[in-house]
Amino acid sequence: MHLSLATISKIGKEKDDVCYEQIFSLPEKVLQFGTGVLLRGLPDYFINKANQRGIFNGRIVAVKSTSQGDVDVFNKQDCLYTLCVNGIKDGKIVEETTINSSISRVLLANSNWNEILKCAENPQMEIVISNTTEVGIQLTNDDIHTFPPLSFPGKLLSFLHKRYTYFKGDSSKGMVIIPTELIPDNGTKLLSVLIELSLQNKLEDSFKEWLINDNHFCNSLVDRIVPGKLPPEKQKQRELLLGYKDELLITAEPYRLWAIEIKNDEVKQLLSFSECDEGVVLSPDINLYRELKLRLLNGTHTFCCGLAYLAGFNTVKEAMANEVFSLFVNTLIKEEIVPAICGNSITATMAYEFAEEVLDRFRNPYIEHQWLNVCQNYTLKMKTRNIATIKNYFNKNKNIPVCMALGMAAFILFMKAEQRDKRFYGKTNNKGYEIQDSNLPLIYEKWQNSSTTEVVRTILSDTNIWETDLTELAGFEKAVQENLNELTQNNALQAINTTLGKLIT
Repeated sequence: MHLSLATISKIGKEKDDVCYEQIFSLPEKVLQFGTGVLLRGLPDYFINKANQRGIFNGRIVAVKSTSQGDVDVFNKQDCLYTLCVNGIKDGKIVEETTINSSISRVLLANSNWNEILKCAENPQMEIVISNTTEVGIQLTNDDIHTFPPLSFPGKLLSFLHKRYTYFKGDSSKGMVIIPTELIPDNGTKLLSVLIELSLQNKLEDSFKEWLINDNHFCNSLVDRIVPGKLPPEKQKQRELLLGYKDELLITAEPYRLWAIEIKNDEVKQLLSFSECDEGVVLSPDINLYRELKLRLLNGTHTFCCGLAYLAGFNTVKEAMANEVFSLFVNTLIKEEIVPAICGNSITATMAYEFAEEVLDRFRNPYIEHQWLNVCQNYTLKMKTRNIATIKNYFNKNKNIPVCMALGMAAFILFMKAEQRDKRFYGKTNNKGYEIQDSNLPLIYEKWQNSSTTEVVRTILSDTNIWETDLTELAGFEKAVQENLNELTQNNALQAINTTLGKLIT
């Protein structure tokens, strides 16, 4: 039995207490650029939950800009799909299964552009959501009158211009536009691109005024690990448990956050799906949530990735299953990163609560998060996520964050490479790994014919890498040097034990 509207009554979902026929009759309120797993596992999750509770009462028209792919599957399943949420929350295993009915149609930009533009004539259409990768929000030379325009901003501008024209510039027919691309100030940047694109296309001044004044471009931050489709064998096992086939089934972790920056109550009312789940945060300033994610989640990952791989762990869950490594992560995040970032808008309570959620996410036994993937662009990640944290800790406490110093030493050792065929490879535990990092040629040169003392000094003091001289933090260079010696002479777990021992004494 295949998941579809015709078969859903036989699937045994009475516990959901959902009338899918009623949901299928809801109006289309959202135009969504993208059908990827992040959108289906986060924004669409919230909209579906709200619809099931009779709150938002609107469905999504999803636009797919790439080749046909899974559009036929969406059609075959009436756009229904299963979301399996598996992981740890508050230290307890979570396993939830939901059939998502938020998507009304999936339209191909290349072949259904007239239908997409027809959505602009729908007075109940209120919201635009996008996830087109970070590259998507860029200005290009694009003609919005082609069918379709090439770029995502071109497609969106074409849609908005059609709406402006059809409703004769009615100020009440502006849209709430929420990009979820992982770039800072994504809504602000998208608006600036559309303004420039309007000039390129010589659109009327009155339209540009309507675009700026009557549409609401919201910066947003999304955070949820959505691994997506299961491997074939696990897919079969899951379908046996469910009792039906679902080619669109995806998985996600329990944690979810969609922070949306809003400026007025009008937008808040239109985003009524926020009422259904604490994971949707509407705020006049979302920088607080960005900082928490950057420092506590991303920063911890970056301090740990090289160290974990040197210790012989391939995945995050493997490392967290080790008592010594788990204690190190717990100590790093609670005793060093949290104290370093508290102050101003981030309270200790807020930081510790977020830290506990991060630890639950790291321990998730259902997700195969590869440390080597985290290590890509290692230098940039260390710079943007952790250098300010190191300096904040030092300035507040006037001593060295010993776990951070070990993380930096592991970074330096992980980046020790050999060059072959214009590629760089490191080696640990008798296995090689390729290093992908734009700064590696510079660090490679520092490792050539230099003592570890010189390597540490030249790397930490290089303002071209860090935009600051880390050797100016009294004692930090020495601590990193001692840790690097420990890592090269012993194994990484022994180095972690040594570091934890310093905290006890």
